[in-house]
Amino acid sequence: MIDFPGIENLTRKTSSKILMVVIDGLGGYFDNTTNKSELEDAVTPNLDKLANESACGLSIPVEHGITPGSGPGHLALFGYDPIKYQVGRGVLEALGLGLELNANQIAIRGNFAISGSDGVITDRRANRITSKVSSSLVKKLTDISVTDFKTDVQLIRDHRFLLVLTGENKVPNYYPFVSDTDPGLNGLKSLTSEPTYPETTIIANAINSFVSQSRDLLKDNHHANMILLRGISKVPSFPSMQKTYKLDPIGIAAYPMYLGLAKLTGMEIARENTNFPAELKSLKSVIKIDKHDFFFLHYKPADAAGEDGDRKAKVKALEEFDKFIPDIIDIGADVLVIAGDHSTPADLAAHSWHSVPFLINTNFTKGDGEGSFSEKAFRSGSIGLIKAKSIMMLALAHAGKLKKFGS
Repeated sequence: MIDFPGIENLTRKTSSKILMVVIDGLGGYFDNTTNKSELEDAVTPNLDKLANESACGLSIPVEHGITPGSGPGHLALFGYDPIKYQVGRGVLEALGLGLELNANQIAIRGNFAISGSDGVITDRRANRITSKVSSSLVKKLTDISVTDFKTDVQLIRDHRFLLVLTGENKVPNYYPFVSDTDPGLNGLKSLTSEPTYPETTIIANAINSFVSQSRDLLKDNHHANMILLRGISKVPSFPSMQKTYKLDPIGIAAYPMYLGLAKLTGMEIARENTNFPAELKSLKSVIKIDKHDFFFLHYKPADAAGEDGDRKAKVKALEEFDKFIPDIIDIGADVLVIAGDHSTPADLAAHSWHSVPFLINTNFTKGDGEGSFSEKAFRSGSIGLIKAKSIMMLALAHAGKLKKFGS
Protein backbone atom coordinates (compact mmCIF):
# COMPACT_ATOMS: atom_id res chain seq x y z
CA MET A 1 0.00 0.00 0.00
CA ILE A 2 1.35 3.38 -1.00
CA ASP A 3 0.64 4.80 2.50
CA PHE A 4 2.24 1.99 4.50
CA PRO A 5 4.30 3.71 7.24
CA GLY A 6 7.93 3.98 6.15
CA ILE A 7 7.29 2.21 2.87
CA GLU A 8 10.13 4.05 1.13
CA ASN A 9 12.51 2.36 3.59
CA LEU A 10 10.85 -1.01 2.99
CA THR A 11 10.94 -1.10 -0.81
CA ARG A 12 14.06 -1.80 -2.85
CA LYS A 13 15.15 -1.78 -6.46
CA THR A 14 15.65 -5.18 -8.08
CA SER A 15 15.87 -6.50 -11.63
CA SER A 16 12.67 -8.57 -11.33
CA LYS A 17 9.71 -7.58 -13.49
CA ILE A 18 6.03 -7.39 -12.52
CA LEU A 19 3.25 -7.59 -15.11
CA MET A 20 -0.22 -6.60 -13.91
CA VAL A 21 -2.97 -7.35 -16.42
CA VAL A 22 -6.28 -5.72 -15.55
CA ILE A 23 -9.41 -7.18 -17.14
CA ASP A 24 -11.83 -4.28 -16.86
CA GLY A 25 -15.15 -5.38 -15.35
CA LEU A 26 -13.82 -8.91 -14.85
CA GLY A 27 -16.23 -10.06 -12.16
CA GLY A 28 -19.82 -11.03 -12.88
CA TYR A 29 -22.75 -12.62 -11.15
CA PHE A 30 -24.78 -15.80 -11.32
CA ASP A 31 -27.47 -16.20 -13.95
CA ASN A 32 -30.84 -17.18 -12.48
CA THR A 33 -31.28 -20.00 -15.00
CA THR A 34 -27.86 -21.66 -14.92
CA ASN A 35 -26.61 -20.39 -11.54
CA LYS A 36 -23.30 -19.68 -13.29
CA SER A 37 -21.39 -16.44 -13.63
CA GLU A 38 -20.05 -15.19 -16.96
CA LEU A 39 -16.62 -16.57 -16.01
CA GLU A 40 -18.10 -20.00 -15.32
CA ASP A 41 -19.97 -19.97 -18.62
CA ALA A 42 -16.85 -18.95 -20.53
CA VAL A 43 -14.53 -21.62 -21.93
CA THR A 44 -11.13 -20.47 -20.64
CA PRO A 45 -8.69 -23.41 -20.63
CA ASN A 46 -5.59 -21.21 -20.43
CA LEU A 47 -6.85 -19.18 -17.47
CA ASP A 48 -8.01 -22.38 -15.76
CA LYS A 49 -4.56 -23.94 -16.16
CA LEU A 50 -2.89 -20.77 -14.92
CA ALA A 51 -5.18 -20.71 -11.87
CA ASN A 52 -3.98 -24.20 -10.97
CA GLU A 53 -0.41 -22.88 -10.95
CA SER A 54 -1.09 -19.65 -9.05
CA ALA A 55 -2.10 -18.20 -5.72
CA CYS A 56 -5.73 -17.12 -6.05
CA GLY A 57 -8.25 -15.01 -4.20
CA LEU A 58 -11.00 -12.42 -4.36
CA SER A 59 -10.59 -8.68 -3.94
CA ILE A 60 -12.79 -5.89 -2.62
CA PRO A 61 -12.03 -2.74 -4.68
CA VAL A 62 -13.22 -0.16 -2.13
CA GLU A 63 -15.32 -1.54 0.72
CA HIS A 64 -18.07 -4.09 1.23
CA GLY A 65 -21.21 -2.96 -0.56
CA ILE A 66 -19.53 -0.06 -2.38
CA THR A 67 -19.75 -0.05 -6.18
CA PRO A 68 -16.54 1.45 -7.61
CA GLY A 69 -15.89 3.38 -10.76
CA SER A 70 -12.96 2.37 -12.92
CA GLY A 71 -10.77 5.07 -11.37
CA PRO A 72 -11.07 3.85 -7.76
CA GLY A 73 -10.88 0.25 -8.93
CA HIS A 74 -7.56 0.75 -10.71
CA LEU A 75 -6.06 3.00 -8.03
CA ALA A 76 -6.73 0.26 -5.47
CA LEU A 77 -4.88 -2.28 -7.63
CA PHE A 78 -1.90 0.10 -7.73
CA GLY A 79 -1.91 0.24 -3.92
CA TYR A 80 -3.74 3.52 -3.37
CA ASP A 81 -6.58 3.77 -0.88
CA PRO A 82 -9.43 4.77 -3.23
CA ILE A 83 -11.28 6.50 -0.39
CA LYS A 84 -8.33 8.79 0.34
CA TYR A 85 -7.11 9.29 -3.23
CA GLN A 86 -10.09 10.53 -5.17
CA VAL A 87 -10.00 12.05 -8.65
CA GLY A 88 -12.62 12.90 -11.22
CA ARG A 89 -12.80 10.99 -14.48
CA GLY A 90 -12.36 14.19 -16.46
CA VAL A 91 -8.81 14.62 -15.17
CA LEU A 92 -7.93 11.03 -16.05
CA GLU A 93 -9.21 11.46 -19.60
CA ALA A 94 -7.29 14.73 -19.98
CA LEU A 95 -4.01 13.24 -18.75
CA GLY A 96 -4.53 10.25 -21.01
CA LEU A 97 -4.91 12.56 -23.99
CA GLY A 98 -1.58 14.16 -23.12
CA LEU A 99 -2.90 17.44 -21.71
CA GLU A 100 -1.01 19.22 -18.96
CA LEU A 101 -3.64 20.78 -16.70
CA ASN A 102 -2.92 23.79 -14.51
CA ALA A 103 -4.51 24.98 -11.26
CA ASN A 104 -7.06 27.13 -13.12
CA GLN A 105 -8.50 24.29 -15.20
CA ILE A 106 -11.38 21.89 -14.66
CA ALA A 107 -11.60 18.67 -16.69
CA ILE A 108 -14.95 17.02 -17.36
CA ARG A 109 -15.77 13.70 -19.00
CA GLY A 110 -18.68 13.89 -21.43
CA ASN A 111 -20.89 11.27 -23.09
CA PHE A 112 -23.01 11.80 -26.15
CA ALA A 113 -26.40 10.29 -25.36
CA ILE A 114 -29.93 9.83 -26.66
CA SER A 115 -33.17 10.90 -25.00
CA GLY A 116 -36.83 10.76 -25.95
CA SER A 117 -39.10 13.75 -26.46
CA ASP A 118 -39.88 13.66 -22.73
CA GLY A 119 -36.20 14.10 -21.87
CA VAL A 120 -35.81 10.57 -20.50
CA ILE A 121 -32.46 9.02 -21.43
CA THR A 122 -32.79 5.94 -23.60
CA ASP A 123 -29.05 5.34 -24.17
CA ARG A 124 -26.29 6.97 -22.09
CA ARG A 125 -23.70 6.01 -24.70
CA ALA A 126 -25.61 6.89 -27.89
CA ASN A 127 -25.34 3.30 -29.16
CA ARG A 128 -21.55 3.61 -28.76
CA ILE A 129 -21.28 5.77 -31.89
CA THR A 130 -17.94 5.68 -33.68
CA SER A 131 -15.29 8.36 -33.40
CA LYS A 132 -15.97 9.27 -37.03
CA VAL A 133 -19.54 10.18 -36.14
CA SER A 134 -18.80 11.83 -32.80
CA SER A 135 -16.01 14.02 -34.20
CA SER A 136 -18.61 16.06 -36.09
CA LEU A 137 -20.64 16.43 -32.88
CA VAL A 138 -17.57 17.61 -30.98
CA LYS A 139 -17.07 20.26 -33.64
CA LYS A 140 -20.57 21.57 -32.92
CA LEU A 141 -19.79 21.82 -29.21
CA THR A 142 -16.69 23.95 -29.85
CA ASP A 143 -19.01 26.84 -30.76
CA ILE A 144 -20.36 27.05 -27.21
CA SER A 145 -19.17 29.80 -24.85
CA VAL A 146 -20.01 30.26 -21.15
CA THR A 147 -19.62 33.04 -18.61
CA ASP A 148 -16.43 33.19 -16.50
CA PHE A 149 -14.65 30.34 -18.30
CA LYS A 150 -12.94 29.54 -21.58
CA THR A 151 -14.05 26.22 -23.07
CA ASP A 152 -12.11 23.55 -24.91
CA VAL A 153 -13.79 20.41 -26.25
CA GLN A 154 -11.85 17.39 -27.55
CA LEU A 155 -12.85 13.98 -28.79
CA ILE A 156 -11.74 11.10 -26.58
CA ARG A 157 -13.05 8.07 -28.44
CA ASP A 158 -16.41 6.86 -29.76
CA HIS A 159 -19.20 8.42 -27.64
CA ARG A 160 -16.78 10.04 -25.19
CA PHE A 161 -15.46 13.60 -25.21
CA LEU A 162 -13.55 15.93 -22.89
CA LEU A 163 -14.59 19.41 -21.79
CA VAL A 164 -11.99 21.65 -20.15
CA LEU A 165 -13.04 24.87 -18.43
CA THR A 166 -10.32 27.46 -17.76
CA GLY A 167 -11.05 30.28 -15.33
CA GLU A 168 -8.42 32.46 -13.69
CA ASN A 169 -8.60 32.10 -9.88
CA LYS A 170 -12.05 30.49 -10.08
CA VAL A 171 -11.08 26.88 -9.34
CA PRO A 172 -10.83 25.87 -5.65
CA ASN A 173 -8.55 23.15 -4.32
CA TYR A 174 -11.18 20.87 -2.81
CA TYR A 175 -13.12 18.07 -4.50
CA PRO A 176 -15.82 17.65 -5.67
CA PHE A 177 -16.75 21.18 -6.79
CA VAL A 178 -20.20 20.42 -8.16
CA SER A 179 -22.43 17.45 -8.95
CA ASP A 180 -22.59 15.59 -12.27
CA THR A 181 -25.36 15.90 -14.84
CA ASP A 182 -25.16 12.18 -15.67
CA PRO A 183 -27.69 10.19 -13.58
CA GLY A 184 -25.73 7.00 -14.29
CA LEU A 185 -28.66 4.96 -15.61
CA ASN A 186 -30.94 4.85 -18.62
CA GLY A 187 -34.60 5.60 -17.99
CA LEU A 188 -33.89 8.79 -16.05
CA LYS A 189 -33.61 12.45 -17.01
CA SER A 190 -30.30 14.29 -16.96
CA LEU A 191 -29.52 16.20 -13.78
CA THR A 192 -28.79 19.84 -13.07
CA SER A 193 -25.27 20.41 -11.79
CA GLU A 194 -25.41 21.70 -8.22
CA PRO A 195 -22.59 23.49 -6.33
CA THR A 196 -21.01 21.68 -3.40
CA TYR A 197 -19.90 24.99 -1.85
CA PRO A 198 -21.23 28.56 -2.35
CA GLU A 199 -18.07 29.62 -4.17
CA THR A 200 -18.50 26.85 -6.77
CA THR A 201 -21.84 28.21 -7.95
CA ILE A 202 -20.12 29.85 -10.94
CA ILE A 203 -18.77 26.42 -11.96
CA ALA A 204 -22.23 24.84 -11.76
CA ASN A 205 -23.71 27.76 -13.72
CA ALA A 206 -21.07 27.36 -16.45
CA ILE A 207 -21.73 23.63 -16.74
CA ASN A 208 -25.50 24.04 -16.85
CA SER A 209 -25.14 26.75 -19.50
CA PHE A 210 -22.93 24.46 -21.60
CA VAL A 211 -25.45 21.61 -21.33
CA SER A 212 -28.37 23.88 -22.23
CA GLN A 213 -26.61 25.23 -25.31
CA SER A 214 -25.56 21.73 -26.40
CA ARG A 215 -29.18 20.59 -26.22
CA ASP A 216 -30.15 23.26 -28.75
CA LEU A 217 -27.27 22.34 -31.04
CA LEU A 218 -27.98 18.59 -30.98
CA LYS A 219 -31.78 18.46 -30.75
CA ASP A 220 -32.29 17.37 -34.36
CA ASN A 221 -29.33 14.97 -34.56
CA HIS A 222 -30.33 11.31 -34.94
CA HIS A 223 -26.99 9.94 -33.64
CA ALA A 224 -27.07 11.80 -30.30
CA ASN A 225 -29.34 14.59 -29.13
CA MET A 226 -27.89 15.36 -25.71
CA ILE A 227 -24.74 15.22 -23.56
CA LEU A 228 -24.04 13.95 -20.05
CA LEU A 229 -21.19 15.33 -17.93
CA ARG A 230 -19.39 13.70 -15.00
CA GLY A 231 -16.03 13.44 -13.25
CA ILE A 232 -15.74 17.22 -12.80
CA SER A 233 -12.38 17.94 -11.17
CA LYS A 234 -8.91 19.45 -11.27
CA VAL A 235 -5.66 17.52 -11.27
CA PRO A 236 -4.61 16.33 -7.77
CA SER A 237 -1.16 15.49 -6.43
CA PHE A 238 -0.66 11.79 -5.72
CA PRO A 239 2.39 9.91 -4.39
CA SER A 240 4.49 8.45 -7.20
CA MET A 241 4.78 4.69 -7.70
CA GLN A 242 8.22 5.36 -9.10
CA LYS A 243 9.52 7.04 -5.96
CA THR A 244 7.57 5.15 -3.31
CA TYR A 245 7.88 1.63 -4.70
CA LYS A 246 11.27 2.25 -6.36
CA LEU A 247 9.84 1.05 -9.65
CA ASP A 248 10.18 2.19 -13.24
CA PRO A 249 6.55 1.59 -14.24
CA ILE A 250 4.79 1.91 -17.59
CA GLY A 251 1.10 1.80 -18.47
CA ILE A 252 -0.21 0.34 -21.72
CA ALA A 253 -3.86 0.86 -22.66
CA ALA A 254 -6.06 1.69 -25.64
CA TYR A 255 -8.34 4.17 -23.85
CA PRO A 256 -7.11 7.57 -22.61
CA MET A 257 -8.66 7.29 -19.17
CA TYR A 258 -6.50 4.32 -18.20
CA LEU A 259 -3.40 6.05 -19.51
CA GLY A 260 -4.43 9.02 -17.36
CA LEU A 261 -4.57 6.78 -14.29
CA ALA A 262 -1.12 5.46 -15.11
CA LYS A 263 0.29 8.96 -15.56
CA LEU A 264 -1.30 10.25 -12.35
CA THR A 265 0.42 7.50 -10.35
CA GLY A 266 3.84 8.18 -11.86
CA MET A 267 3.98 5.72 -14.74
CA GLU A 268 5.36 6.37 -18.17
CA ILE A 269 2.62 5.70 -20.71
CA ALA A 270 2.62 4.00 -24.09
CA ARG A 271 0.26 5.68 -26.57
CA GLU A 272 -1.17 4.76 -29.96
CA ASN A 273 -2.63 1.41 -28.92
CA THR A 274 -5.97 0.91 -30.64
CA ASN A 275 -6.88 -2.52 -29.23
CA PHE A 276 -5.54 -5.30 -27.02
CA PRO A 277 -3.38 -7.01 -29.69
CA ALA A 278 -1.70 -3.64 -30.26
CA GLU A 279 -1.22 -3.26 -26.49
CA LEU A 280 0.37 -6.70 -26.31
CA LYS A 281 2.69 -5.79 -29.18
CA SER A 282 3.73 -2.64 -27.30
CA LEU A 283 4.36 -4.67 -24.16
CA LYS A 284 6.63 -7.08 -26.02
CA SER A 285 8.59 -4.13 -27.39
CA VAL A 286 9.08 -2.24 -24.13
CA ILE A 287 9.90 -5.30 -22.02
CA LYS A 288 12.86 -6.02 -24.33
CA ILE A 289 14.40 -2.62 -23.60
CA ASP A 290 15.08 -3.72 -20.01
CA LYS A 291 14.28 -0.27 -18.62
CA HIS A 292 10.93 -0.87 -16.95
CA ASP A 293 10.19 -3.31 -14.13
CA PHE A 294 6.43 -2.80 -13.69
CA PHE A 295 3.97 -3.13 -16.56
CA PHE A 296 0.27 -2.30 -16.39
CA LEU A 297 -1.70 -3.82 -19.27
CA HIS A 298 -5.41 -3.07 -19.73
CA TYR A 299 -8.16 -5.17 -21.36
CA LYS A 300 -11.46 -3.34 -21.95
CA PRO A 301 -13.97 -5.52 -23.90
CA ALA A 302 -15.35 -7.47 -20.92
CA ASP A 303 -16.47 -4.29 -19.18
CA ALA A 304 -18.04 -2.79 -22.31
CA ALA A 305 -20.12 -5.93 -22.88
CA GLY A 306 -21.18 -6.08 -19.24
CA GLU A 307 -22.28 -2.43 -19.26
CA ASP A 308 -24.31 -3.12 -22.40
CA GLY A 309 -26.11 -5.94 -20.57
CA ASP A 310 -24.92 -8.41 -23.19
CA ARG A 311 -24.09 -11.61 -21.33
CA LYS A 312 -23.11 -13.54 -24.46
CA ALA A 313 -20.76 -10.75 -25.54
CA LYS A 314 -19.12 -10.67 -22.11
CA VAL A 315 -18.60 -14.42 -22.13
CA LYS A 316 -17.08 -14.09 -25.60
CA ALA A 317 -14.81 -11.23 -24.47
CA LEU A 318 -13.51 -13.40 -21.62
CA GLU A 319 -12.94 -16.30 -24.01
CA GLU A 320 -11.07 -14.00 -26.40
CA PHE A 321 -8.84 -12.80 -23.58
CA ASP A 322 -8.07 -16.41 -22.66
CA LYS A 323 -6.49 -16.87 -26.09
CA PHE A 324 -3.85 -14.25 -25.24
CA ILE A 325 -2.69 -16.02 -22.07
CA PRO A 326 0.08 -18.11 -23.75
CA ASP A 327 1.58 -14.91 -25.23
CA ILE A 328 1.29 -13.14 -21.89
CA ILE A 329 3.07 -16.00 -20.10
CA ASP A 330 5.77 -16.18 -22.78
CA ILE A 331 6.69 -12.55 -22.10
CA GLY A 332 8.49 -13.94 -19.08
CA ALA A 333 7.61 -11.55 -16.25
CA ASP A 334 8.86 -12.73 -12.87
CA VAL A 335 5.49 -11.90 -11.32
CA LEU A 336 2.24 -12.09 -13.26
CA VAL A 337 -0.89 -10.61 -11.72
CA ILE A 338 -4.26 -11.01 -13.45
CA ALA A 339 -6.98 -9.00 -11.76
CA GLY A 340 -10.06 -6.89 -12.33
CA ASP A 341 -10.83 -3.34 -11.26
CA HIS A 342 -14.45 -4.18 -10.42
CA SER A 343 -17.31 -6.48 -11.35
CA THR A 344 -19.68 -5.65 -14.21
CA PRO A 345 -22.45 -8.27 -14.21
CA ALA A 346 -24.30 -8.32 -17.52
CA ASP A 347 -27.57 -8.88 -15.67
CA LEU A 348 -27.11 -5.47 -14.01
CA ALA A 349 -25.68 -3.77 -17.12
CA ALA A 350 -23.53 -1.75 -14.72
CA HIS A 351 -20.63 -1.91 -12.30
CA SER A 352 -21.41 -3.69 -9.03
CA TRP A 353 -20.15 -4.18 -5.47
CA HIS A 354 -19.30 -7.86 -5.89
CA SER A 355 -15.81 -9.16 -5.13
CA VAL A 356 -13.42 -9.71 -8.03
CA PRO A 357 -11.23 -12.76 -8.82
CA PHE A 358 -7.45 -12.34 -9.10
CA LEU A 359 -4.35 -14.50 -9.24
CA ILE A 360 -0.63 -14.11 -8.71
CA ASN A 361 1.74 -16.41 -10.59
CA THR A 362 5.45 -16.69 -9.73
CA ASN A 363 8.07 -19.30 -8.98
CA PHE A 364 6.86 -19.10 -5.37
CA THR A 365 3.27 -20.10 -6.17
CA LYS A 366 2.73 -23.84 -6.36
CA GLY A 367 -0.94 -23.40 -7.22
CA ASP A 368 -4.23 -23.64 -5.44
CA GLY A 369 -5.56 -26.31 -7.76
CA GLU A 370 -9.00 -24.76 -7.77
CA GLY A 371 -9.87 -26.07 -11.22
CA SER A 372 -11.16 -22.94 -12.87
CA PHE A 373 -10.71 -19.20 -13.08
CA SER A 374 -13.97 -18.04 -11.52
CA GLU A 375 -15.54 -16.31 -8.54
CA LYS A 376 -16.80 -19.55 -7.01
CA ALA A 377 -13.49 -21.41 -7.36
CA PHE A 378 -11.44 -18.54 -5.97
CA ARG A 379 -13.52 -18.30 -2.81
CA SER A 380 -11.35 -21.08 -1.40
CA GLY A 381 -8.09 -19.75 -2.87
CA SER A 382 -5.04 -19.47 -0.62
CA ILE A 383 -5.04 -15.65 -0.57
CA GLY A 384 -8.68 -15.42 0.49
CA LEU A 385 -10.80 -12.28 0.41
CA ILE A 386 -8.68 -9.12 0.68
CA LYS A 387 -8.79 -5.41 -0.08
CA ALA A 388 -7.60 -4.74 -3.62
CA LYS A 389 -5.09 -2.20 -2.33
CA SER A 390 -3.10 -5.10 -0.78
CA ILE A 391 -2.53 -6.83 -4.13
CA MET A 392 0.32 -4.46 -5.00
CA MET A 393 2.18 -5.34 -1.80
CA LEU A 394 1.82 -9.04 -2.58
CA ALA A 395 3.21 -8.43 -6.07
CA LEU A 396 6.18 -6.50 -4.66
CA ALA A 397 6.83 -9.23 -2.10
CA HIS A 398 6.77 -11.99 -4.73
CA ALA A 399 9.16 -9.91 -6.83
CA GLY A 400 11.64 -9.63 -3.95
CA LYS A 401 11.16 -5.87 -3.83
CA LEU A 402 10.31 -5.62 -0.11
CA LYS A 403 12.84 -5.73 2.71
CA LYS A 404 12.19 -7.29 6.11
CA PHE A 405 10.01 -5.11 8.31
CA GLY A 406 11.59 -4.38 11.68
CA SER A 407 14.52 -6.00 13.41
